[in-house]
Amino acid sequence: MAFHLSIFRRRLLSLLVAACFVSVFAFPVAGQTPSAAPKASCLTLTTYPVGAGEHPHDVAPAADGKRIWYTAQAAGQLGLLDPQSGAIDTIPLGQGSAPHGVIVGSDGAAWVTDGGLNAIVRVDDKTKEVKTFPVDVPNANLNTAVFDKDGILWFTGQSGVVGRLDPETGDMVTTTDTNGQGPYGITSTPNGDVYFASLAGSYLGKAAFANGAIKIEVINPPTDGAGPRRVWSDSKGIVWISEWNAGQVGRYDSKTGDWQEWKLPGDAPQAYAVYVDEHDLIWLSDFGANALVRFNPSNESFDSFPLPDPNGSVRQILGRKGEIWGAESASDKLMSVTTTC
Repeated sequence: MAFHLSIFRRRLLSLLVAACFVSVFAFPVAGQTPSAAPKASCLTLTTYPVGAGEHPHDVAPAADGKRIWYTAQAAGQLGLLDPQSGAIDTIPLGQGSAPHGVIVGSDGAAWVTDGGLNAIVRVDDKTKEVKTFPVDVPNANLNTAVFDKDGILWFTGQSGVVGRLDPETGDMVTTTDTNGQGPYGITSTPNGDVYFASLAGSYLGKAAFANGAIKIEVINPPTDGAGPRRVWSDSKGIVWISEWNAGQVGRYDSKTGDWQEWKLPGDAPQAYAVYVDEHDLIWLSDFGANALVRFNPSNESFDSFPLPDPNGSVRQILGRKGEIWGAESASDKLMSVTTTC
């Protein structure tokens, strides 16, 4: 189903917050290795309010290098924030929509995994046309998506689904042969391999397409019941996972099959999101400490940055050069960290 929004409406709320949208916070650094901690002046957190009750879930920097897409999960909309003015445009995705993940394709469009519609949704960045690609598995509980090096969109559903969509043809293939419920985060390595994290299954999965079908390889982390939630590849193809149950960050070398794991700082860490920046530094959100955590693999050191909002609940992290972005779902805010070191 496709429809064109003849008027791309700008909400009254975005006009009201434009003059007072920004909250800037200088991080206190609570690292396990103080000598490796960065100067507070080179890390700045800024928050941007969105509509009350939207509960933004995921974010994605837009193709223009300026604006930020976000999924307004509770409102059934996709939002587009202009960080310079604080103005927000919203695009309704359809009756019953509950968008979870959003990424940007090489076509510049926003691609959404919508659990309410049980569909992949494409939103054109220029015309704001909305097009849906229904998933053939009922109640897939769609989660996140990623493009591989060939431009194929891969996606997960927590009910036990992994799928792939060819954006050019609309052809979709899915599998439920995933050892039950759990597929959550998903990533693609530079050479095109696709990995996903199974939260309920507590494994790292590798998905491959051959002879018209998706095949799944199960790769178990060293810690039993670790609960991998999100996954990200670095520039060398090393796969990093956030271990929700274990409160750890895990590293998997696909070439050697070797694993390493590190416990996050604090008494009761809960590693939710993971993201690898342009310097191959690992960023995680820690629900246990209500903090962002940065891990440096070269010296195995952590820096922990407490969030200013009591209920930050950053469920996903994405970024672009010099910027880390996330959505504080419980606080109805987007957040960015500007990094210069």
